[in-house]
Amino acid sequence: MKKKSTFNVSFIFLLTVLIIVNKANAQTKEMSGNPIFSGWYADPEATIYGNQYWIYPTYSAKYEDQVFMDAFSSPDLVHWTKHHSVLDTSEIHWAKKAMWAPAVLEKKGKYYIFFGANDVHPGEVGGIGVAVADHPAGPFKDLLGKPLINKIVNGAQPIDQFVYKNDDGSYYMFYGGWGHCNVVKLKSDFTGIQPFADGTYYKEITPKNYVEGPCMLKRKGIYYFMWSEGGWGGPNYRVAYAMSKSPLGPFKRVGVILQQDPSIATGAGHHSVIKIPGKDKYYIVYHRRPLGDDKANDRQVCIDEMHFDKDGKIAPVKITKEGVKEHKLK
Repeated sequence: MKKKSTFNVSFIFLLTVLIIVNKANAQTKEMSGNPIFSGWYADPEATIYGNQYWIYPTYSAKYEDQVFMDAFSSPDLVHWTKHHSVLDTSEIHWAKKAMWAPAVLEKKGKYYIFFGANDVHPGEVGGIGVAVADHPAGPFKDLLGKPLINKIVNGAQPIDQFVYKNDDGSYYMFYGGWGHCNVVKLKSDFTGIQPFADGTYYKEITPKNYVEGPCMLKRKGIYYFMWSEGGWGGPNYRVAYAMSKSPLGPFKRVGVILQQDPSIATGAGHHSVIKIPGKDKYYIVYHRRPLGDDKANDRQVCIDEMHFDKDGKIAPVKITKEGVKEHKLK
């Protein structure tokens, strides 16, 4: 009886250990990991369409090879499906190189991508374009046959656009490189821009230390304007933010919320944010560079949680190797 009792205890102990190990393995499998999918990608625009997460990044390569855009979809932030070349220069005839930093949205069953092309400088054709499709995976077709914005205004290179739908149904587009940021108001069909109430078409809203990569969200009546600072090809690329009661600012810089961790990765920046519908839960999707890799275009898309403190400020994001837990949409 004594031996039998010892055997039972040992068996129960072993079974308990196996259960704990299996739970730990299951937990590991439920994490996204970082990067969340393979390949060199940057400038990720993340959104939710129906019950799927979607990410539209820049294909990170030299400008001459950066002539298409892939998309990635997931039901849970962990398992991702690649949709190759949802948009490319064969459909955007005026775009010859460097298609980058998409902004996306859905309206009345149509899906739109706003993108920068050609690394435009004064006197060149290029800038911000827009394409449309019947499905999030495309194929996307040129809406205008020309750039939506081609000229340099207020010193802002027309790249890195972010489109924001305000509470009144109007659409604002924030954009700009070279250390300047403009906001414009889009026409309802996205075929052009329209004047603000004061008759102007472009408003410069550049906050301190702004470089590029604007992003906007609203939470509890406050507009959070975010942007990237530093050089995109270096380790000190980072994200800072400001708060305002208006989508047009003014935007006074609060501080940095995303940056490199010398033990994890460098060059963490150019992000977007996912808000879980009906919940005060947020994810920041961004690119970063592997440790020990100083090649400018070796960038990977990653995800981590973003939190707010009791005063409504954004807490500094801890970048991780593990990423985030599985989260299915209902």
